Amino acid sequence: MPTILITGCSSGFGLETARHFLAKGWTVIATMRTPKADLLPASERLTILPLDVTDPASIAAAVAAAGEIDVLVNNAGIGWLNALEGTPISVVRDIFETNTIGTIAMIQAVLPQFRTRRAGVIINVTSSVTLKNYDLLSVYTASKAAVNALTEVMALELAPFGIRSHVVLPGQAPGTAFSASARERLTQAGGFPEPYAEMVEGVFARLTSGSGEEKTRPEDVAAAIWRIATDPTAPMCMPAGADAVALFKG
Repeated sequence: MPTILITGCSSGFGLETARHFLAKGWTVIATMRTPKADLLPASERLTILPLDVTDPASIAAAVAAAGEIDVLVNNAGIGWLNALEGTPISVVRDIFETNTIGTIAMIQAVLPQFRTRRAGVIINVTSSVTLKNYDLLSVYTASKAAVNALTEVMALELAPFGIRSHVVLPGQAPGTAFSASARERLTQAGGFPEPYAEMVEGVFARLTSGSGEEKTRPEDVAAAIWRIATDPTAPMCMPAGADAVALFKG
């Protein structure tokens, strides 16, 4: 069976995607910063590896240990919610190092084997916030929009080598750790600037409104990744989740 390498498998989209592909009989290389063997069902087709996408040595070690793969899913990422004025440059660098540069580094690490075999699929998980502008998401949106643009151009570069490149655009996902981790990072960085207090209240009211049925589940993202991995005719950009689909259709 084919082999898939997924980054950011400790929770949310990455964890559910690993479960999905294992259930479908694939060989799964599940990577995470701090490996936890009990997160996924034991299987001879499962390998859990440590991986920090901001560390070149960690990337090289993980790709070497993984061996030959057929699909790379760049899912690892960190969230951020604040006005640009309240975002320290150190945080901007952290966001881009993980969400953007980490994605690029992983792609560069696997491209030689894909190009040699003239086959391979690259799937970058970004966000539906790149489809519509939202308050307090300027830096996060920029980090993900850069990956969208990267993927579009990369698709042209890699098509002659039989390599496919795609983007999955999830919507708001209450069932993941995104919001909690973003709020923790925000607290550590000093919180929101006071002049934006009213805007912040409005944003949090929007984030907590609506039912879960109107938003994105990890299963939606796993299903989108599955379709792309197994269907050569899949569109290059695919929304995942009811809210993402609605935004994508305009």
